[in-house]
Amino acid sequence: MPNAISKPKPSNQCDVLIVGAGPAGIAAAITLTASGQNVLVIDKAIFPRDKCCGDGLTTGALRILEMLGFDPTTVANWKVCSEVWLRSPSGREIPLQLPNIKKNKTSQFAAIAPRIELDNALVKHARSLGVKIIEGCAFASVARQTTDDITVTTDSTDSADLDNEFHEITTKFIIAADGMWSPVRKEFGASQSGYLGEWHAFRQYLSNVTGPARDRLYVWFDADLLPGYAWSFPLPNGRVNVGFGILRGSKYSVQDMKSLWPELLARRHIADALGPDATLEGRHTAWPIPARVTNAKLASGRAIFVGDAVCAADTMTGEGIGQALLTGVLAAEAIIGAHRRGPTAVRKIYETKMRHEFFADHRMSQVLGRVLQNPLLTRGVLRVANYSDWTRRNFVRWMFEDEPRAALLTPRRWHRKFLKRPGAFETNSTASSNKH
Repeated sequence: MPNAISKPKPSNQCDVLIVGAGPAGIAAAITLTASGQNVLVIDKAIFPRDKCCGDGLTTGALRILEMLGFDPTTVANWKVCSEVWLRSPSGREIPLQLPNIKKNKTSQFAAIAPRIELDNALVKHARSLGVKIIEGCAFASVARQTTDDITVTTDSTDSADLDNEFHEITTKFIIAADGMWSPVRKEFGASQSGYLGEWHAFRQYLSNVTGPARDRLYVWFDADLLPGYAWSFPLPNGRVNVGFGILRGSKYSVQDMKSLWPELLARRHIADALGPDATLEGRHTAWPIPARVTNAKLASGRAIFVGDAVCAADTMTGEGIGQALLTGVLAAEAIIGAHRRGPTAVRKIYETKMRHEFFADHRMSQVLGRVLQNPLLTRGVLRVANYSDWTRRNFVRWMFEDEPRAALLTPRRWHRKFLKRPGAFETNSTASSNKH
């Protein structure tokens, strides 16, 4: 008897369902699809959609985007940044240069990309690689589970109803990339009741910037904000993303942030950096930042948590895009490596990968965060960073996560050309790579 021809799976059946089409979910989807897994991504939003964020991309984030085949030119307002200015609590300004040109080649160590554009471009990129993404589709509940798979129900969040076939989706694994208040976490009994994040951030866009912030990336360590800080990240055409972050339990409460905002913008060093014609755009936004990955539940049953759903942001800076991308890749690798052995093996591999990539860095960031609570110690750290060309060059690369935060203390992650690698998206320096 001839072999029966295998029928393709119905569109509402997949190997992996990814809930959330932000950077973590898309990184997982692209990695899984490249390995031949049948992937479906759902997101309650309709893209393009905005996400409250500082819009900064570290070297680590850029390298993962490059690995995923992403093209920065698909983001209209992508801005490569090579000049960084830090301001000590003493008022001293420290200029730092990222090594964007080496041996006649240009590469990127830091960039700014508005999340409304970046996330939309990532969704388009994933679709171009064959990833199926359903927008306006929210995870609702787990309908049933068997020894081999799990079926979830969804709700339509768009005015147009979903196709009936997507009201129920059957999958072998779920990757929850659905944010700090992840409905998937809650459904799997891993909710974080009462948790409000370690940090709270506040930002607004400004236009008509004529001061040096038009081109420079600024980080202001004002004494009253410590261990928090204020920032100004440049975008094309005289626009900037300006904001500040505070650690919960520090001098200012979350309720103080709105009233503090105009006073912060009026501070002389910030006003001078922005210039006299800087104009606020739209409304300000604020958001919590979850940064306790070592205490978070990483997976449950057939569900793996990534990005904000696993509280992966850097506890010292609040940066989260690079961390989100990495968790998505690690979750995908765990499924690729162990899906035939079942959910227990997948969870074990993911947890091992997360401990390897995140835990030492998180603990170091916690220690450094405590140091930065003291203005005198912060001044001392920045004084050491500004000691010589060597310290300035390597401090800025460490600051932008050219290597993992605690790499020096974890020999298992040492490699050749430590802190000497080029950045991401390397091109000939005569090319138009800096046109953004």
